[in-house]
Amino acid sequence: MAVFWELEHELVAEGFTAVCGVDEAGRGPLAGPVFAAAVILPHGVELASLDDSKKLKEKVRDELYLDIIDKAIAYSIASADHLEIDDVNILNATFLAMRRAVSLLGVRPDFALVDGNRDPGLGIATRCVVGGDGISASIAAASILAKVSRDKFMMEMAVKYPQYAFEKHKGYGTKLHYERLQEFGASEIHRKSFLRKLKIEG
Repeated sequence: MAVFWELEHELVAEGFTAVCGVDEAGRGPLAGPVFAAAVILPHGVELASLDDSKKLKEKVRDELYLDIIDKAIAYSIASADHLEIDDVNILNATFLAMRRAVSLLGVRPDFALVDGNRDPGLGIATRCVVGGDGISASIAAASILAKVSRDKFMMEMAVKYPQYAFEKHKGYGTKLHYERLQEFGASEIHRKSFLRKLKIEG
């Protein structure tokens, strides 16, 4: 397993009993929501191939998604949509999605391990871990749930807005995506605040 349990071991030794990992997916794209997930895993549970979601092939991520959901003590997935991103900015929208995910957990966590270097204000004891999805099993699991969930959402949007080819780039700023934006303008789900400098209207 590429990710480890050291952080979780430390917290269990300190007396914490419900440690959740929290991570996001979709801060960078030009369209769609930002997703976040929170996961409480049984301590030391075996999840084959678990790693940072960005390092895994889609098929492996999809398999792990089902394995995590099956084995987790509790998990939840939430999002903040393009309108909220435009309203409060992407950082605050990411924190909003994270808070929603933690609040929806069926088991109240007593500690959160959060990927990154900024505290999202979860209302519980929190440790921010830079590169956490490559260090902590709990954060890695959350990264996979968030990534797979967002990709599924963007595949649904590809059917609704076929002209943008969301199935190929999931809303990220690829050459193809920029070409389609220039041709068709912005859709209802594009983040207008991300497009201002491009002078693209929708």
